[in-house]
Amino acid sequence: MGSTVIPIPDEEGISVVQQKKKSQFSLLPIISFLREKKNKHDMRKWIHSIKVGVALVLVSLLYFLDPLYKEVGDGNAMWAIMTVVVIFEFYAGATLGKGLNRGMGTILGGGLGCLTATLAQEVGGIGKSIIVGTSMLIFGGAATYCRLTPSIKIRYDYGAMIFILTFSLVAVSGLRIDKVIDIGRERLLMIVLGFVICLFTSLFIFPIWASDELHDSTISKFDALATSIQGCLEEYFRLDSEKESKPIASFSKCKAVLNSKSKDESLANFARWEPWHGKFGLSHPWEKYLKIGEELRELAATILSLKACLESPRVRLQTLRQSIKEPCEVVGSSLASTLRELGESIKKMRKCQAEILIVPKLKSVRIELSNVTSPSKLAQLENADGLAIASFVFSLIGMVEKLEELAKEVLTVLCNSGVYSKGDPFGISLSYVVEELEIVTPTSKNYDYYNISPYPNAFAYGHAACNRNLTTSDCTTCLGAAKTTMFSTCQSRIGARSVLYDCTIRYEQYPFTD
Repeated sequence: MGSTVIPIPDEEGISVVQQKKKSQFSLLPIISFLREKKNKHDMRKWIHSIKVGVALVLVSLLYFLDPLYKEVGDGNAMWAIMTVVVIFEFYAGATLGKGLNRGMGTILGGGLGCLTATLAQEVGGIGKSIIVGTSMLIFGGAATYCRLTPSIKIRYDYGAMIFILTFSLVAVSGLRIDKVIDIGRERLLMIVLGFVICLFTSLFIFPIWASDELHDSTISKFDALATSIQGCLEEYFRLDSEKESKPIASFSKCKAVLNSKSKDESLANFARWEPWHGKFGLSHPWEKYLKIGEELRELAATILSLKACLESPRVRLQTLRQSIKEPCEVVGSSLASTLRELGESIKKMRKCQAEILIVPKLKSVRIELSNVTSPSKLAQLENADGLAIASFVFSLIGMVEKLEELAKEVLTVLCNSGVYSKGDPFGISLSYVVEELEIVTPTSKNYDYYNISPYPNAFAYGHAACNRNLTTSDCTTCLGAAKTTMFSTCQSRIGARSVLYDCTIRYEQYPFTD
């Protein structure tokens, strides 16, 4: 008669066989942890940390290699290491901006300090101290005043601080140390060496761009606010019988948008320092991103004002809420879809048809909401009840108005902020490129055509494409409409792009691929 072996569990309920399997796969928790950490932000943290380590190893070669150490010396080599530690930042633009600020501050401060020290040595006696003290008062005070100017403080505060520090050290040291110019030159070379190592590591080894971060962050705000609006409406019109353990509406995303101003301003400042890369040109309109961020924060504040409406008593207003449910849900759906469409247009960097499609739709929605809160309808309600309903509807109307303004801001995002003047050779190149795109694209393979102007003194690059299902004449008509829309919106710009439903056209001062 056969027998069956049954594994007997131990005190913790785990069989011997299971324990054996568990010991064989002891690395699973580690793998699970790595998978959890393998998101975009954490990966970038690891990359940045490794890059800083690589830069420190490279600059430490001044100590590791005897020939370099003997040539440079201990007192100067540490300036290269100090430069790497001080200026290497998370974003490539921040590193470049901080490095240039340090370089400009060191050169200007060191140069003026050397001149001051040399002049003081020539005068001699008590005059040395008077000249150095007077110079520090004048230049140190002037640089400090510049640091307090908002436009300078945003981008050049670090450079002004380094100028004050370098000038003061060099000028004072010149009173007691001979050959101050030679010492300053050697230290400047070490600072430049540290900056070059930081620049190479930051820009050419898995660069982390502030422009990408700002672009993606702006896009995510549109979807976050759209989700918040939908959650608020679902929560407001939810019946008492549909109680859930957790509320549908969540305002955490709105609060995150409200608190994003300082981060956006920092990213925009770093992005201005970054060189041309990918889809971002040298004159990308980062100021427009900040304006859109302000509009989004105002919209988020309006959404947060709905929190009081959600906390109002449900029982007495249940019937009244259901009476306005249909028009309000239509409005909420329109607001959410419009926000996502605007975010998608920024994501794909295509022209949003705000004036043609979105703005008229929002205006009609606003009129429909106004009819809901007409005086004749509110007069039939008790004062408190009418006030509660009107408050909710007026908040929706406020959101519609904010979204209209936001749509107009997004409309010009794809116009390059740089402009060309009348008589600029770029205008001739641009005319050639756009005219050829309009003629050649309808006859090219797959209705997809790239070109470049033949004039070397001012190159212009272009691209146009049409829906493959169009006829040649329809493609020509669509490109003509796209060109007209583009030039009417982006007048005298060095780069622009217009996207219609069945065609797109774009030009820039630099090569690109869509």
